Amino acid sequence: MSSYQRVLLQSDFDRFAKLTGDNNPIHCDPDFAVKSHFGATVAHGMMLYSCICKALTEQIGPGVVQTEQALMFPNPTYAGDRLRIDLQVDAERGGLLDILAEVTKVGAGDTPIPTAVGRCRVVAPGVAVPVVPPAPHPSEAGDAELYGLRPGMSASATRTFGAADLDEYGDLSGDRNPIFRDDLEARARGFSGRIMPWPLLAGMFSDLLGTRLPGRGTGWMKQQLRYPTAAYPGEALTATVAITRLRAEKELVNLATRVATADGCVVCDGEALVLVRNLENKLESKLVNKLANKPGLESA
Repeated sequence: MSSYQRVLLQSDFDRFAKLTGDNNPIHCDPDFAVKSHFGATVAHGMMLYSCICKALTEQIGPGVVQTEQALMFPNPTYAGDRLRIDLQVDAERGGLLDILAEVTKVGAGDTPIPTAVGRCRVVAPGVAVPVVPPAPHPSEAGDAELYGLRPGMSASATRTFGAADLDEYGDLSGDRNPIFRDDLEARARGFSGRIMPWPLLAGMFSDLLGTRLPGRGTGWMKQQLRYPTAAYPGEALTATVAITRLRAEKELVNLATRVATADGCVVCDGEALVLVRNLENKLESKLVNKLANKPGLESA
């Protein structure tokens, strides 16, 4: 399949942060980012995902519907990097396509560097969209504490997206899938109206992960996403992330991620793996825990 290229700028990072609410300082605060292991601001993982969605629309066809997405972020994307987005069909079964997706940094004479890689499952235009049941989120064995984080901790946020948010997503990402933009086109695909773009739904996780739990400075390593049903602008959507595993030695945190409507209908779920090496409050958390564990002192 063909590919396309794009250069992301700091202004794009800032627009995506405003659109999603994800103001993680590794994306938007140069002073913070320069002190992190990244050394400069980096693109949101879901912004790279939006580049993949644009490629799906253009290469599979307008009206393509996504049911699953797995992503890894092996290297950061900096402002000014030239990116190439490639798709390759890996399997096809009756209009259901498994597609390998890769975003790489490219330059004259340079070896391409992968920055987002994964696999997506999509429904080709004209094919009925199947029901995808939500998946369970089992807890895993791990450490009891890391920088004040503990298994079972959770954070939630509720937001209602409007038509203007979908328009801004299209302008910023270049993804012109008509099911995000036109009620008639969306109804022709079996929906009740234009639906929420998948990177905006997953961006609700990004907001929580990067600003609330684990917190500012969190880096996204992997994300598994499933879309049991569509979400619509005008609906109150609640995103929740919950810690399922801590790996203190590697500074890694696993979390269950989910977005649901007000009546409890799950529209996006999955699992995240994040790195907390740059966590803004980790030094303070370590000091509090150290003092709390000193003989003669009781934790509050």
